[in-house]
Amino acid sequence: MRLALILTVMFLTGCSHTANDRWQGQDKAQHFLASAMLSAAGNEYAQHQGHSPDRSAAIGFMFSVSLGASKELWDSRAEGSGWSWKDFAWDVAGATTGYAVWQLAEH
Repeated sequence: MRLALILTVMFLTGCSHTANDRWQGQDKAQHFLASAMLSAAGNEYAQHQGHSPDRSAAIGFMFSVSLGASKELWDSRAEGSGWSWKDFAWDVAGATTGYAVWQLAEH
């Protein structure tokens, strides 16, 4: 059962080619900051389109996370640097921070 779950996750996320990277570094800061800005920008855009504050927040967050996942999927190609769970974790952390800062700025 556990093996099936791991294989399913690997298949669905493009983990056939993974990166051997560190948790810290310039690219991690770039992932974090870009995701924070994309989350806030997506939230703002959704609000300008007339969505509720909760819906706008969800749209902004998912916009940012989906772009981070797409970038990692691109990296998982044979020619790429490999899928990095560490990069993706920084993407999610950045998107969460962008969401939180945006919510604080609005209230």
